[in-house]
Amino acid sequence: MANGWRRNQPTKFLTPKNLCLFISTTLLLLTFLYLSNQTPNRNPYRTQIHNKDPILGRPINPFDCYNSPQAYPVFANTVEGLKFPFIFSLSDYGNLPEKPHKNIVRTLKGKPFRRPDISATVQDLLEGMKGRDGIFVDVGANVGMASFAAAVMGFKVLAFEPVFENLQRICEGIYFNRVGELVQVFEAAASDRSGNITFHKLVGRLDNSAVSATGAKLAFKSNEEIALQVKSIPLDKVIQESERVLLLKIDVQGWEYHVLKGASKLLSRKKSEAPYLIYEEDERLLQASNSSSKEIRDFLRNMGYNQCTQHGTDAHCTKTD
Repeated sequence: MANGWRRNQPTKFLTPKNLCLFISTTLLLLTFLYLSNQTPNRNPYRTQIHNKDPILGRPINPFDCYNSPQAYPVFANTVEGLKFPFIFSLSDYGNLPEKPHKNIVRTLKGKPFRRPDISATVQDLLEGMKGRDGIFVDVGANVGMASFAAAVMGFKVLAFEPVFENLQRICEGIYFNRVGELVQVFEAAASDRSGNITFHKLVGRLDNSAVSATGAKLAFKSNEEIALQVKSIPLDKVIQESERVLLLKIDVQGWEYHVLKGASKLLSRKKSEAPYLIYEEDERLLQASNSSSKEIRDFLRNMGYNQCTQHGTDAHCTKTD
């Protein structure tokens, strides 16, 4: 009975041994917190993203990823089937359509993120330009699939994207892929004039935003569309004469002609210094923005771009003069 009585007694937690363990653990924790607060660059996110433009005189500042609120939880995965792989983030579940996004389903099944064609196209082209000094310009960067494809190869990238939710995804991708010293993203729509422009965004989607309301809803008529004011700026005002552009990609849902007009100085450079050009040439989207593929081709011929080939809805053009 004596042994049974001892077993029924409550356990004593405040023993000298336990008290000593508690005090030592608390001191270690306090020491760790103190040292963390003394570290100059204690936020790895900031050191990877918050960089300064080495070229002075741009009329627009890069988007500040460090001070931008991000979506949580962060959901990321490796993009499949690329020679130079990168990580993509799709973390804002609240902006997804009613049905789960196919790439989230793939990721939950243990499969990589489905590769967009533009990622492979950009890497194939830039691989042939390795060793040449120059940058990649991504107009209509969306969530960064073309920008990161170039950055993980070591190329400097200037990306233009006016939609805030897409900028959040790009900032997360900059951090995940550790390319903060290579990627500068501008919260603006490239166009043929500076100022503000009305932009139309589809609720529940990260893609298909456009200057034209008709163009924005062309593929997804059931989604609600909202209008917002965004900054617009010509590429010629941002890209300096000293910067050589190897590859210029434009995907802006029908606004391509206006982007090209705003890059006249860049496109008029001599053949050895003019960029390889990729732009979306979808006649329905172009007509929604009061332009046409013929108008673009005529403009490019005046710039010396006489060699254009069709790749699906994209046109690839090189300068011949």
